Amino acid sequence: MPAPSRQRAETARWHTAAQVLAALRRQPDITRAAMAQQLHLSSGSATEVLARMREVRLLDEEPAPIRGRGRPTTLLRPHRGGPVVLALDLRHEDWRSALATVDGRLHEPRVHRHRSREPEHVLADLRGHLRRVHRRYGPRLRAASLAVAAAIHGDRLVQASALGWGPVDLASVAEGTGLPLLAGNDATLAGIAEARTGASTAGGTALHLIVEVGIGGTLTVAGEAVTGAHGAGGEYGHLPFGDRSQRCPCGARGCWDLDVDGRALARHLGEPEPADPRTYARAVLDRAASDPYARRAVSTVAAALGAGIAGLVNLHDPEVVTLGGLGSALRTAASAPFDAAYLDGLMAFHRARPPLVLDAAHGDDGPLRGAALVGLDHVTAEAALATWAVEFRM
Repeated sequence: MPAPSRQRAETARWHTAAQVLAALRRQPDITRAAMAQQLHLSSGSATEVLARMREVRLLDEEPAPIRGRGRPTTLLRPHRGGPVVLALDLRHEDWRSALATVDGRLHEPRVHRHRSREPEHVLADLRGHLRRVHRRYGPRLRAASLAVAAAIHGDRLVQASALGWGPVDLASVAEGTGLPLLAGNDATLAGIAEARTGASTAGGTALHLIVEVGIGGTLTVAGEAVTGAHGAGGEYGHLPFGDRSQRCPCGARGCWDLDVDGRALARHLGEPEPADPRTYARAVLDRAASDPYARRAVSTVAAALGAGIAGLVNLHDPEVVTLGGLGSALRTAASAPFDAAYLDGLMAFHRARPPLVLDAAHGDDGPLRGAALVGLDHVTAEAALATWAVEFRM
């Protein structure tokens, strides 16, 4: 075991390498020249740090296409033997998985149907998949990162209204692997993905909202989510923006969740509450083109969505709002009711220049991409890179 002073010095040596990898995640096709310019590195410093990163299988380089008369440069690429993160996205009707390399790209994406929605069965399926990936990749697999449609506190799921779960310990997913499990709310992670590599990269302060079974979201500042004292911030769906006669599965009345998803559409159509509100909502959106009753229900729900977003703009004052999941489809299907409710709900000074509401760039992949990015933040921090380099040389 190295002495503490030597360990600190070794960690500090990887500071610039961590910055290089962060630049690569922001721009996966970045060239050596552009990276050096962004990080204010001299040609010699860039050469030295990239040589060290190649030596320990973090990065590789390949010739960049020649454009114009400038000096030739290279494209930075993840090393084929480099570290990877397993990203997982647990949803109401299924769960998804993908491997992420240090450039943030997703590989081997898969969709897995639930054999049961009982927590012990779902967690066992996640655990089994993680163990199989761990056996395949060995020490290259450095962490698992899990997005869940739930309130998360540390590695505990506090409440998942959409899944019908109460408190659940998620740590068992990584049992037997020795790997860290990073867990986060799906909408929070999708917001991080949009802020760093999606539709809100130009906004220093951005609000991201995602409609699936209910609505969640996050406020990001400079690419980092504002998650509150216990990591559970962004439970916007449980604000009392909805019908006070409706009791939410969370226990409260009048939650916005119940006015903006498939449950609301079913209620307005006089149909039974759907077992799968997300799939049901997509079916109603398809019907709305030719069915006036479905069109009216979609308009009512889109207006409830727009009015609530106005309230959040008044609260947070973001530069841009991004809308994912069913939210963008609802707005597209009933843009006039959405826009009218949004503008009408804004304070006067916001109404003069309302923040743009943009479709999320990552679509349904937002939570998975966000999980990957947060996992990579963990495994490419200075101390983690120093540990990787030591293990690689052993």
